[in-house]
Amino acid sequence: MKRVIENLERVAKNVYSSIMSLDKPELEMPIRSLSNVGYNLKDGYFKQQGRTKTRTLTASTIKTFAQTLRMMSLSKQLVETQDIATKRDAYYQSKGSWGDAGFKEQSESDSIMDDVEAMVRVNREQLGFIPDEDGSAVTGNVIIVDKDPVTGEKVEVDCSKFGTGGYNIPNSVEHFKFKTKAKFILAIETSGMYQRLVYHKFWKNQNCVLISLKGVPSRATRRFIRKLSDQHDLPVYVFTDGDPYGYLNIYRTLKVGSGNAAHINEFFCVPRAEYIGVTPSDIKKYNLPTHPLKDVDIKRLKDGLKNDPFVQHHKEWQKALNDMVKSKVRVEQQAFSAHSLNYVLETYLPEKLKNKKSWLP
Repeated sequence: MKRVIENLERVAKNVYSSIMSLDKPELEMPIRSLSNVGYNLKDGYFKQQGRTKTRTLTASTIKTFAQTLRMMSLSKQLVETQDIATKRDAYYQSKGSWGDAGFKEQSESDSIMDDVEAMVRVNREQLGFIPDEDGSAVTGNVIIVDKDPVTGEKVEVDCSKFGTGGYNIPNSVEHFKFKTKAKFILAIETSGMYQRLVYHKFWKNQNCVLISLKGVPSRATRRFIRKLSDQHDLPVYVFTDGDPYGYLNIYRTLKVGSGNAAHINEFFCVPRAEYIGVTPSDIKKYNLPTHPLKDVDIKRLKDGLKNDPFVQHHKEWQKALNDMVKSKVRVEQQAFSAHSLNYVLETYLPEKLKNKKSWLP
């Protein structure tokens, strides 16, 4: 908490000093895009390359400048009072008391919040801001050691005791400890596939932890997986649809992060993750029904091949994406149901887990 306050005050004092010196105040922050990140296996995540942008107080930037300072002020208040606010709360705060600095749309508020996070160089949860959406679900052989927010007492949550459901990951998991003898973590894109594996106790048969990603995983979900994996040296396997979204949004973000959040990728990505989901080669091997790719899908694949540092580093992913471009089809996790409802858990996943050569990095 002390470091967060110090960083916020440092930026604010620089602005104040410039004003008192009759200079134009400036706010400097990292450029948040793929063009400003690098990737290598040693780091294991998208790392910023040092390029920055500067927001100078002028007639055209006065509103954005004011919004940035007000967002910093709100963050300082939250940290000092040990309170929290959702991204939606922050948007409405501006509506109620920021006057002309209020946001017209939440997208504007979210962008400024990301700027403050990058500028202060801490994650937004440390700034007191939490996402509006809930976290993902967890089932399997793991006990989460949480604590009561009022008394501070330890609370143990056994994720094997949820029947056909799962434990919902909260917005903040930094204080979590874990007890487990599981062999691996299996992260699953869709809730439907997760429910099937939970219902038939795949986690018990394979001695693993199942996590529903619910699409692109939230920061809390990524942090949860990273902490559990690190604390118990557990491998992480990812199972998504065989399509551009599953490859370049869900898996890539979980494993190495994104250009937009490169300033915190070090803590919110899982470099040891490996892909065991549906690949273009699986379509023929398992005789799977497919769907045609849309123009936007092909564009996403070609963009990944051309501009994504992660794809450019791995020939295996280049081949998979090129194969998909040529075939012009995608395949869903549920496609295995064409053989039988439980084919995926009785045949496909057990075979994948035994055949590491079929995985993608």
